[in-house]
Amino acid sequence: NAEIVDEHYYKNPKWFRDNATRYDNYDRKGPKIFAGEYAAQSVAIASPDNKNNWECALSEAAFMTGLERNAEVVNLTSYAPLMAHEEAWQWTPDLLWFNNLEAYGSANYYVQKLFATNKGTDLIPITSNEKNLIGQNNLYASAVKDMNTKEVIIKLINTSSIIQDVNLELKGIKIDTKGIKTTLTSTNLQDENSFENPKKISPTEEVFKTKENRVTSSLSAYSVNIIKIK
Repeated sequence: NAEIVDEHYYKNPKWFRDNATRYDNYDRKGPKIFAGEYAAQSVAIASPDNKNNWECALSEAAFMTGLERNAEVVNLTSYAPLMAHEEAWQWTPDLLWFNNLEAYGSANYYVQKLFATNKGTDLIPITSNEKNLIGQNNLYASAVKDMNTKEVIIKLINTSSIIQDVNLELKGIKIDTKGIKTTLTSTNLQDENSFENPKKISPTEEVFKTKENRVTSSLSAYSVNIIKIK
């Protein structure tokens, strides 16, 4: 009769992509889920050689679309561990790194920030050929609306090594003639942020135009994309 179950996931990046469907068929009358600790492991479980590389962050983003899509079950999530000192740490990877003078956010941090600041208030379905977009053509997606800001927010994760063009049709609402697309990407899956280059992998923004109730977008290879429309 537990009200909530605390689940931890320390697995390789592929596991995170493969488990984006983990809660799709979860018992809606059972205990809720707290994804209390998770981080993709680039080398091996609990290895000191694990890196905050882009493949790990990208795979976590794909997994997180499944957490968001099942928010009625997954009530809370938390990446772990949070912080590590450059010369005194027990565990890798970590979300934020610091020394006595500086600090920087990992690529994983920017994924967490994009999801946290674009969570909306209500889930809305996003489908391709009447199916949830979960890995088809290496694409993952979730969508929300924010009743406070009057926005639709669509998260599209392209885990493919090629650019993919997508055509979005928004049904049942009238949208603005333009929107904002935020992209987090790197062409090299082994790239990571560092003290020397703290924003090597960091978000960029661009304004796009809509046509009637349609949005056409080109998704960079290995990218996390947030599409926001009034």
